[in-house]
Parts: sequence; C-alpha cells; structure tokens
Amino acid sequence: MGFLRRVFGGRSPGEDEEAPASPASPASPADHATIEAEERARELELARFDQDRLDDLVRRQQRYADRSWTPPAQGSERRADDGDVSDQ
Repeated sequence: MGFLRRVFGGRSPGEDEEAPASPASPASPADHATIEAEERARELELARFDQDRLDDLVRRQQRYADRSWTPPAQGSERRADDGDVSDQ
C-alpha cells in the first residue's frame, strides 16, 4: 500500500502534512561527464565478460549469422482445407 501511495502522491498516516519537499538540484556538466564515463566503463566490462563467457565456436556463429543459408520456401499460401478457388 505504501508503494501505491508514493506513486500516486498520497501520504501515509504517519507523515507530517507540512514537511517541505526538498527540490532536486540540477546536475552540472561535470556530473554528466562522470556518469557517461561510468556508463562506458560498465559497458566495456560487460562486453569483456561476454567475450570470456562465450567460446570460439559461439562467437563465430554469432559473427557469421547473417550469412547463414536458409532453404527456399516450399509450397504456397493455399492449404488443403481451403476451398477450390477455380470454381468461383
């Protein structure tokens, strides 16, 4: 229940009605650069972990997946239980 109250802006019974809400301070450009650097480092760490986790065969399969051969489609759109179209 407390979660729904917070989501929809309600107050819980124990909260003070006159407590001022503290406004969030805007982030500076230096903060943005720091966050972006941390995100890039995290993405690099995840990529390295993924490379260590996969063996050579799986990496080759992923690399050449777009060049894989698929057999030609067989049959047509018409199915056996569709009525005979030429009679109409």
